[in-house]
Amino acid sequence: MTILIEPHYLPSLEFFCAILPFENVILEGHENFAKQTCRNRCYVNTSHGVKLLSVPLMGRHGKNLTKDVRIDRGKQWRNNHWRTIESAYRKSPFFDYYCDDLKNIIFQGHEYLIDLNFNLLSFCLRHIGLQKNVSVSVSYEKQPKKNVTDLRSALVDKKPFLLRDFYKPCSYYQIFGSEFAPNLTLIDLLFCEGPRTLHLLKESSKK
Repeated sequence: MTILIEPHYLPSLEFFCAILPFENVILEGHENFAKQTCRNRCYVNTSHGVKLLSVPLMGRHGKNLTKDVRIDRGKQWRNNHWRTIESAYRKSPFFDYYCDDLKNIIFQGHEYLIDLNFNLLSFCLRHIGLQKNVSVSVSYEKQPKKNVTDLRSALVDKKPFLLRDFYKPCSYYQIFGSEFAPNLTLIDLLFCEGPRTLHLLKESSKK
């Protein structure tokens, strides 16, 4: 079973629920890049509530393929993102187990967004113990093969996740807030629940 989906930055719980049933994950690198999506942003839980983290990109003129989108090297986004992540999760039970690996990837200095997203997805899969064959598409196919489930642009912020058939909130321990914040980046669940992450993901899946 194969799924075709765009690469996300530190993907959400819904993203992982969507890919759970599939052995092969193909990241779409040849579509026209869509702005203001989770391709370059994620949501974390902080003492001031849920916060958006966005990777700044190089200026683009006209259409650009996802595989060609470059990260803006001139901005201090890595320091800003890491300060926010560390402040939000340093007191979580499992932060120390995973923080060094995550920090190394963020500060690795990737030129292309798709490479950063690929490595972060691999980090998440590895630490939750979920084995997938992950690859990047070699060309754009408007109609993928029959054995490929096409979820490109299916997970969009503009529509509530509850209207889709992938993720249902399953509450777990969170550092901040009196009310549970659903569908954040996977690292929220990983830092808070550690080895139970995969079990809770399966509990959160509608499939």
